Amino acid sequence: MSTTVQISASEINKLRQATGAGMMDCRKALTETNGDFEAAIDWLRKHGQKVAAKRSDREAKEGVVLAKTTADNKAGIIICISSETDFVAKNADFVAFAQSIADAAISNNVKSAEELNEVKINGAKVSDLINDKLASIGEKIGISKFERIEAPYVASYIHGANRMGVLVGLSKAAPDAGKDIAMQIAAMNPVAVDASSVPAETVEREKNIVVDQIKQDPKMAGKPDEMIAKIAEGKLNAFFKEHTLLAQPFVKDGSKTVAEFLKGTDAGLVVTTFKRVALG
Repeated sequence: MSTTVQISASEINKLRQATGAGMMDCRKALTETNGDFEAAIDWLRKHGQKVAAKRSDREAKEGVVLAKTTADNKAGIIICISSETDFVAKNADFVAFAQSIADAAISNNVKSAEELNEVKINGAKVSDLINDKLASIGEKIGISKFERIEAPYVASYIHGANRMGVLVGLSKAAPDAGKDIAMQIAAMNPVAVDASSVPAETVEREKNIVVDQIKQDPKMAGKPDEMIAKIAEGKLNAFFKEHTLLAQPFVKDGSKTVAEFLKGTDAGLVVTTFKRVALG
């Protein structure tokens, strides 16, 4: 699907940063997909590039990410207060400012970023405090990400000097296991708890990519569709094993899966949900 659309150097560089692919490959991918960034990522993967699967945690380049739970550990929130530079993000006053907003989110049982903007801290709305901070530091800042979960027990984890936050919902109180699972999610970035909870659009996207990869293999030329479908199913199962939490090797002991770790900890312990927000 070649096109005459003009591809800018900045677009090529953005794709290089996101995928690690070469400049010429990125240019061709963008040209072939009419400048569609996500389609260009898929084009690279279909043509054999080792590119990370789509993630939803790339909204902010810089800022402060905080994960926090209620005192009873029944709910938790992750917020990202974004900034334009790491100089601001690492500033102690800015971190304290972000912390005050996270505290307000917890104490007011906030459900969304919009709701959080209306909350008052010492009589002033969060949205006004953000505007005041913007004016004082001269950088665009804001609540760029807000996630919230509820569960019988919620564990939280902040990684890398406020650069990533994780929440894990468990079926019962298990502080140590909760921290271990949160660290697993931080390190391995799963897309879902298990294969059955992978979003349908993610499954369809991966299936299309692996089928295209198979069809482009010269050794598969002329092979029946049933054989291609069977190979695609195997590749999709490999994707689930690598990218779903329970099937991943446990980072603290690679001889067992996360599911086996949970069973060994407490046979009744179940991960109900998780959220992961990272800068980058």
